[in-house]
Amino acid sequence: MINETHDPALRSWVASANAEGADFTIQNLPFATFRRRGTTDSLRGGVAIGDQIVDLAALSAAGLLQGMAATAAKAGAGSTLNPLMALGAPAWSALRLALSRALRDGAAEQSRLQACLVPQADVEYGLPAQIGDYTDFYTSVHHATNIGKLFRPDNPLLPNYKWVPIGYHGRSSSIGISGQRFRRPLGQLKAPDAEGPVLAPSKRMDIELELGIFIGTGNAQGEPITMAEAETHVFGICLLNDWSARDIQAWEYQPLGPFLSKSFATTLSPWVVTMEALAPYRVAFSRPDGDPQPLPYLDSPANRERGALDIRLQVLLQSQRMRDAGQAPQKLIETSYRHAYWTVAQMVTHHTINGCNLQPGDLFGSGTLSGPTLDQAGALIELTQGGKQPITLANGEQRTFLEDGDTVVLRGWCEKPGAAHIGFGDCVGTLLPAATA
Repeated sequence: MINETHDPALRSWVASANAEGADFTIQNLPFATFRRRGTTDSLRGGVAIGDQIVDLAALSAAGLLQGMAATAAKAGAGSTLNPLMALGAPAWSALRLALSRALRDGAAEQSRLQACLVPQADVEYGLPAQIGDYTDFYTSVHHATNIGKLFRPDNPLLPNYKWVPIGYHGRSSSIGISGQRFRRPLGQLKAPDAEGPVLAPSKRMDIELELGIFIGTGNAQGEPITMAEAETHVFGICLLNDWSARDIQAWEYQPLGPFLSKSFATTLSPWVVTMEALAPYRVAFSRPDGDPQPLPYLDSPANRERGALDIRLQVLLQSQRMRDAGQAPQKLIETSYRHAYWTVAQMVTHHTINGCNLQPGDLFGSGTLSGPTLDQAGALIELTQGGKQPITLANGEQRTFLEDGDTVVLRGWCEKPGAAHIGFGDCVGTLLPAATA
């Protein structure tokens, strides 16, 4: 899967793409939908390079590309990326290669392609795709164990966890793009010693550090996707914060699971990093000694050799007081997706083993991604031990759960010796006061 587009020596004539630590290097080339800020223009697809965006509509109209790359650029030029996602991996790869060559230092296309660039500072983003269905998984064994210890100290991990990728069907209508501002949700709350519940704003608002996985080509109903072909159905990965009202969830989740505690808001980063761009950062997938190995339909030599991804992840928090004082967000935790118990391929394969048909633009959430130690916990309920151990911020404020006005920032990137740095951009969301009950 490594090819000329991954060469760490490549430099772009877009100077900002060559800066130390830049997210959107020429080795990345992620996709988003955008329009110029303050206009009523239709959204259109774009590709990030440095601090610029290649406008796919302008690129297509300019006639710079040929063959499959031109077909892919045209499919990605509309208000959603669904048509591009539906074309499949050969088309995505052809467009990536053509853009990589056209954006390199010395490319003959530079003068014509420059006219297709839009500064990122001048745009606003839309959701990358029209999301028909959203499935949230539970792929971090560390998160599952930490949560389980809070409620079942003697038996924290349920017996099915190490055998089956756990997931549930989420709500796609409340998924928003980075910058999303949403109200603290109302729901039924019940104190342990109360006779019955009351309707009230959640008092235990939490984050969930996740990755979003966008499906590209789908499958026919009744025809499962195998491990060998699973990743060819995945267009790419973004950051995802699946906000959670822990107290609403505690009362409502039995027996069917989360409902109002999760459906009020989910925030995505604008940029979708393709699976091809992530190829250099693959690592081996393995299970701890003594754990059951995946059933044969969830196993393959390729998955064992390179099924996991070393995507570095951070959570930062900025309170209203910090914002008013001009203070930057403070880092709370850092971890990596390599610690997940189930891989992208396993999620896709399991989702379809019963004949479920996936469609272009469907979204998976990875589930909260926590590392093996508590300083890598991807949710406040873990980090504060259920609210018993508050976090103290640099300005003296404390947090057990989120307060009104808090802004949470997720960041992700990949780096290793012999490969270029690539990043996902920011995923930002802000909690507002609840509506009147």
